[in-house]
Amino acid sequence: MMQQRLSLYAWALCSLFLLATGLLYYPKWKMAQTEATISWDVSGYYFYLPAVFIYKDLKQVSFRETIHEKYHPASSPYQAFEHPSGHYVMKYSAGMAVQYLPFFLAAHVLAKPFGYEADGFSRPYQLAIGLGSLLVAMLGLWLLRNNLLVYFPDKAVAGVLLLLVFATNYLDYAAINGAMTHNYLFTLYALLVWLTIRFYQWPSWWKAAGIGLVLGLAALTRPTEVIAVLIPLLWGIPHMIALRERLAFFRQHWRLLLLAALACLAVGSIQLIYWKYVSGDWIVYSYQDQGFSWLAPHVKDGLLSFRAGWLVYTPSMLFALLGFFTLYRQHRPLFWPALAFSLVFMYITFAWDIWWYGGSLGQRAMVQAYAILAFPLASLIQWLLRQKRWLQYGFVALSLLFSYYNLWWTHQAHRGGLFASEQMTKPYFWRVLFRYDVPEEALKLLDTKYIHEGQRHGVQLIYENGFEADSSATGCPLPPISGQHSLCLGKEQQFSPVYDIPFQPEKRQWLRASATFRCQDKEWDTWRMTQFIVRFKQDDEKVKEHLIRVYRFLDTGQSRELYLDCKFPRKPFNHIEVAFWNADSDKPIAIDNLKIEVYE
Repeated sequence: MMQQRLSLYAWALCSLFLLATGLLYYPKWKMAQTEATISWDVSGYYFYLPAVFIYKDLKQVSFRETIHEKYHPASSPYQAFEHPSGHYVMKYSAGMAVQYLPFFLAAHVLAKPFGYEADGFSRPYQLAIGLGSLLVAMLGLWLLRNNLLVYFPDKAVAGVLLLLVFATNYLDYAAINGAMTHNYLFTLYALLVWLTIRFYQWPSWWKAAGIGLVLGLAALTRPTEVIAVLIPLLWGIPHMIALRERLAFFRQHWRLLLLAALACLAVGSIQLIYWKYVSGDWIVYSYQDQGFSWLAPHVKDGLLSFRAGWLVYTPSMLFALLGFFTLYRQHRPLFWPALAFSLVFMYITFAWDIWWYGGSLGQRAMVQAYAILAFPLASLIQWLLRQKRWLQYGFVALSLLFSYYNLWWTHQAHRGGLFASEQMTKPYFWRVLFRYDVPEEALKLLDTKYIHEGQRHGVQLIYENGFEADSSATGCPLPPISGQHSLCLGKEQQFSPVYDIPFQPEKRQWLRASATFRCQDKEWDTWRMTQFIVRFKQDDEKVKEHLIRVYRFLDTGQSRELYLDCKFPRKPFNHIEVAFWNADSDKPIAIDNLKIEVYE
């Protein structure tokens, strides 16, 4: 035990850092509306508990609208949908509700005595789920430490724990968004490996039942996690001869396997019973129009996209991928199960059509797999411990850089404001990287490739429109910005006319389109923000298009001149089109003083 102190200290440091981050830096349990612990997807996972224990209403979930109006846990009460039976079916499966249950019950007992409403969403419930999720994370790291110590030296295990917490997005999904599925699944995977190791050392009924229960709970949390069965089936098999030995082991202990299967089915049946009770059907596809592209998984985007690429935002996991080479040489019985699971897991993860997984910092869907990827990572560190000093120092230097990088992105995602969830682009990424403050103009790079921040030379006005002849302002609730008329878009009129400007490019290489905008109420939904669009065209063929979303820069009741800079395309063009689109928003917006200038 004396030789395992370093990993113990690392676990203690990581746990303290998770607690400090979750309770002090960004305490979601103190926050309101969509920043609260029980908000967005978490509220969907959680709805089973108040429906069963407080409102006794699993079929209609009629409290949903009331809770939404009172707490605003999401932009809309989307957590349940109306089934053809007339009843409402929860979008998410029940696994997280089962895991939240002890924390929920503790909050429910204490809410009224402490002067809070026992409605399932008041402060005690937020605190209980948040604090409980931190405890789950600490348990997961403890189990992972124990698993790794079976195969790797203490120093390597300590390095893995420090890297996971400080240099990967596990930090965000354990300390801040710990109530999401990924933190709980990470701990379930660590527990599954812990049980599997001990089952093969000494088979017993309780270990078999435990494996079955963990598998069932993982699948009940996210149905695709059924692939976790690969871990107990393949663990410790280095080659084909050992595979035959494993099949003989299964035949010898078939009763234990049967018990594990029954335990798994018992937990999984919770969802089937719920669906049958609510809808009358044993199976309900609750994700409706969302699904998988099995023949065209989004592997490149999932790994390398600036929008949410795993290795773009968590480059430290390159160490884990490289570690498969050393794992093959050092611990082949671990190599095949870890590789098989990782490949299948990534294929399923990136086959999901919404491969960026909503408001994800990097690839949040990869976080639970770190409980398995920790093994090749530990193998690489073990190998490095035997190498020359310069390699070790280089690894430490990269690890420190990746840690700062991860901490910086985590800060920007929550308090810094430079991480634009679901909207990140390559130009914007490089413009803000490692900065803490950038000009407002940088936001344009979320929509277009170019911003011009220097002096303009040789400016020439080629088009101007004050919309005085425009009749769209009839019935517009906004007064004209200047003169007698302004262009007005709203619920009824979504598109402006297309303003066409014949133009033959000469020496000048840039174009600036500017206009003045006035809104009544700010549009917060990015996909509904009014778009200011410029197209370069060669006859009827579109050569290039640029746009900005004007509500990024426009607040309620504000009037403001905005401009869009475009670099001329390399391909020839002979005219320019300018248009405005309200993008399905019902909020009115007035537009005036459109100008098109070209410059060097």
